Amino acid sequence: MMSLDSPPARRTSSPEPVDGDATGSSLATATKPTRQKRWMLRIILLLSFLGILIGGTVVLPGLPLAPVDGPHLTHTVSRSDLVVSVTEQGTLESSNNTEIKCQIRGFSTIIWVVEGGTVVQPGDELVRLDTKRIEDAIGKHTTDAHMARATYERTKADVAKAEIAIDAYLEGSYKTQRQGLQQQLKIAQSNLETAQKMLGHSEDMFRRGYVSELEVEGNRFTVKQAELELGVRETAVMVLDKYTKEMQLETLQGQLRAQKSKLLADEAGLAMDEGRRDRAIRELDECVITAGRTGLVIYPPSEQWKETPDIAEGKTVRKDQVLLLMPDLMQMQVKVAIHESLIDRIEKGLSATVSLPELTVEGSVKSVATVAAPAGWWTGNVVKYDTIVDLPSVAGLKPGMTAEVEVIMATHQDVLTVPVSAVVETEDESLCWVRTPTGFQRRVVMLGDSNEVFIIVRSGLNEGDEVVLNPLQFVDEAEGEARQRFDDREPGEDRMSVQGDPHV
Repeated sequence: MMSLDSPPARRTSSPEPVDGDATGSSLATATKPTRQKRWMLRIILLLSFLGILIGGTVVLPGLPLAPVDGPHLTHTVSRSDLVVSVTEQGTLESSNNTEIKCQIRGFSTIIWVVEGGTVVQPGDELVRLDTKRIEDAIGKHTTDAHMARATYERTKADVAKAEIAIDAYLEGSYKTQRQGLQQQLKIAQSNLETAQKMLGHSEDMFRRGYVSELEVEGNRFTVKQAELELGVRETAVMVLDKYTKEMQLETLQGQLRAQKSKLLADEAGLAMDEGRRDRAIRELDECVITAGRTGLVIYPPSEQWKETPDIAEGKTVRKDQVLLLMPDLMQMQVKVAIHESLIDRIEKGLSATVSLPELTVEGSVKSVATVAAPAGWWTGNVVKYDTIVDLPSVAGLKPGMTAEVEVIMATHQDVLTVPVSAVVETEDESLCWVRTPTGFQRRVVMLGDSNEVFIIVRSGLNEGDEVVLNPLQFVDEAEGEARQRFDDREPGEDRMSVQGDPHV
């Protein structure tokens, strides 16, 4: 430890360094930042070299490239006919099918169905459906029909009763009541006449002095009372003829109309219940479906997303659902699904070649769907359009056979073509590499229609040119060569960077 009282240390002067030492010292001091700069310089050089390589490919496509080591397959450009087509898998079906449908309302269960592909004769059983629900319905509707019949007959009797009631009133009750009132009216008139005579006699006797005035007043009161009684009887007859009779007739006629309306309702109810009963009886007969003609029987196709068929023993079917098909084997067609990218080129009337396991048939496009078929996981979410290809009448064609359909979209005569593999398409242009005496040369080409193998060249190539079939190898090998050259320069640069003072 240095003491605080110790004298200060003596400075010693160091000798001036020689030129070589000064250089080594400064190089040692700047070693770390110099290496960082060199790495940045390498990166810049690499990016510049790749930029020059890409610029030479895009901007100057006509310049020849240096020969690239390795084998290159070539193809001689020539003229030929080019057929553009699309090939898809399809299934044979008949264009004229006799549909056998379920005629039972609601839902029914299949308890037996004929095997698909069976040739049947008229009268052969095809399908048997469960009858328990229909048998129960027949019993219920039969009971309802009997009850409706009883109600109808009772209402019918009430109508007849209401009709008789009108005549009974007019010819019986009304006449009897009126006759009674008429008799009472006559009695009242007779009483009035008698009272008037008694009053006249009493007045005459009063004038003679035989009776008192009181007796005359009594007879006069009797006349007044008889007049009032006569008025009451006349009013009773008038009320009977003008009001009571009309009211009673309206009541009876209203009851008659009501009974007739109820009779119509009961008749309709009876017809409905009997119709339900009769329909259930017919449906019971339709639970067993038989063939109406000789022919082949097949099952209708199920949707692609379904894992099990729609028609099988134990399956539930609804009214008007197609249970079986009897196809006309002389009118066959193929249904194929065309990808949405090609559907605009498919038109009615295009030729098609249908390849079957042991037969090839020529057909034509009959129709193209305007709406895409449902897509989902069962189609890989690929959108396609159903296309129907009509076939001629050929023996041996059966529904359900797998077919490979090639639809001819276009035919080009005597055109310049190259393999599709010889073309490299970029965002702005299409390129080919052509063998020349000085090496391989890039060329910009204008392309036309194509199929899966060849493509039409409209300009940029001539007949007899040899094009490279693996042009992508040029890009890969050029990048590899550039990297190799750059790697070869790195060790020398590293050695130059450490020259100087051996102590550094």
